[in-house]
Amino acid sequence: MNKVKFVYNPYSGENLIISELDKIISIHQQYGYTVVPYRISSEYTLDIAFEDIENDYKYILIAGGDGTVDSVVNYIKERNINLPLGIIPVGTANDFAKFIGMPMDIEEACKQILESEPLSVDVGKVNDKYFINVASAGLFTDISQRTDTTLKNNLGKLAYYVKGIEQIPNFRNIKVKVTSKEVDYTGDMYLILVFNGQTAGNLNLAYKAEVDDGMLDVIIIQAGMLRDLIPLFISMLRGDHLEEVTNLLYFKTDKLHIECDEDILTDIDGERGPDFPLTIECIRGGVKMLGVLKTKTPPKNKSRVLAKGKIDIKRAASK
Repeated sequence: MNKVKFVYNPYSGENLIISELDKIISIHQQYGYTVVPYRISSEYTLDIAFEDIENDYKYILIAGGDGTVDSVVNYIKERNINLPLGIIPVGTANDFAKFIGMPMDIEEACKQILESEPLSVDVGKVNDKYFINVASAGLFTDISQRTDTTLKNNLGKLAYYVKGIEQIPNFRNIKVKVTSKEVDYTGDMYLILVFNGQTAGNLNLAYKAEVDDGMLDVIIIQAGMLRDLIPLFISMLRGDHLEEVTNLLYFKTDKLHIECDEDILTDIDGERGPDFPLTIECIRGGVKMLGVLKTKTPPKNKSRVLAKGKIDIKRAASK
C-alpha cells in the first residue's frame, strides 16, 4: 500500500485539524493510501518527520497555514526531497492554498489532491531561504510576528488588520534601492511586497500572478503624503487594479535585489526573514504540487511599468 507522509500543525487556525484526523485517514484509505502522521511542535521538528522517507511514500500532505507550508518547502528543498506536496488549508492565513484553488472544506481538499496529477509550481527564494507566497519588507511586515497566537485564533484575519491599524502612527519613510532587469527604483517607500502567490491577508493584490510563469510580482508602496494612502488602501481592499494608483509601482520580474540601510524587519510567509541586502528570485517549477487548479491570466491592462525596457525611477523623499 502506498504511503502518505502527513505533517500537521495542531495550533494552526482554530485547532480545526485535531477533530478531522480520522476523516483524513479514512478518505486516504478509500483511495488505497496509508497515512503516516507527524505532529509538529517546538519539541518535535521536521527533521524527525522525514527520517523514514523511502520510495513507498507517494506524496507529502500538509495541514496548516502559509508558515507551515513554507517550513516544509524549505526542508524538502534543502534536502532534495522531490515528493509532491498537497495542502489542507487550516491556518489563519491560507493565501497560497487559495491561490492554487484548494477548497477550505477538508474532505473536498483531500479528494481534490487525491484525484489530481502533480504540477510543477514556482517558489521564491530570498538569499538562501525559500518562500511559497510572499516576501515583504517595510511597514506592516512584522504584524504576523508580533500578533499573539491566541489573538490570531480568536479573531482570524481580523487580528492582522487590528495590528496594522496600531502601526499607522509609526509610519515613516524608508529609503530603499530596488534593482531588476525591468526597474530601478531609488527613493522612499512604506512597503515592498514580492509575491510568488497572489494574496496577502486575503487581499488579492498580485492579480497578475500565475502559479507557473517563472515570475515574481512586485508591489512597491512609495512614500508620500499620508492622505494619499487612504484611496490606495481603499483600492486594495476593493480588489481594484493598481496600475493607475498614485504612489504605487507594480511590475513582474524573475529576480531583483533590494538594499536598505535602515533597521527594519523582513518577513517571509509570516516568519522573520533575512537581513538586508536581499536577492530575491523565482525558482521556476521549484516544487511539485497536487490539487492545483491553474490560475488564469487576467485581462491585459495598460501598466505603469512595461515589461519591455528598463525604467529608472528616482524619487525624492516626500516630507
